[in-house]
Amino acid sequence: MDWIDVQTLIWLFPILFIFHDFEEIIMIEKWLTLNRCRLYERFPKKIADRIVLQFSMSTAQFAVAVLFIFLFVSSSTIMAIQYLNNGVALNLYFFIAVTLVFFIHAFTHIGQSILFRAITPGVITSVIIILPYSFVLYHSLFIHEIITWKIIFISLPFSVLIIPIILTAHWIGKRVI
Repeated sequence: MDWIDVQTLIWLFPILFIFHDFEEIIMIEKWLTLNRCRLYERFPKKIADRIVLQFSMSTAQFAVAVLFIFLFVSSSTIMAIQYLNNGVALNLYFFIAVTLVFFIHAFTHIGQSILFRAITPGVITSVIIILPYSFVLYHSLFIHEIITWKIIFISLPFSVLIIPIILTAHWIGKRVI
């Protein structure tokens, strides 16, 4: 699979992230307004309350949150390129943890669409961008012996640490605008 080199694949990460999040930015406010009642039908009240609270923001507020996350994604990309050039392993682990969140995140969108039996914010780009990109990226990283399963397994628990960053980004988005 050498039709695209590893560095190009790594540099594509923030670009594809923003395409995906543009879909979410465009859809989230209207979708939540139209589907608030369905959330309460599908989930226990505490969970539905949490979802509504977390995503009750204007399109502009959500865009600010995405900008904050985009900066984080971009920094992981730069660190991965530094790893390729300098070999600092920590940089690679950070990038893998962030890309694993991106990959797993696609399945949350797919699950939401299955649960609601409808298009949900982010599902289209999850299927046509995130999943194919993730498979090509990881395949290429494995083929070129840049990562191993050990690196994946070490990075996976650190992916959980990214959740507070996402929640903080949402908080910032609500406070800035």
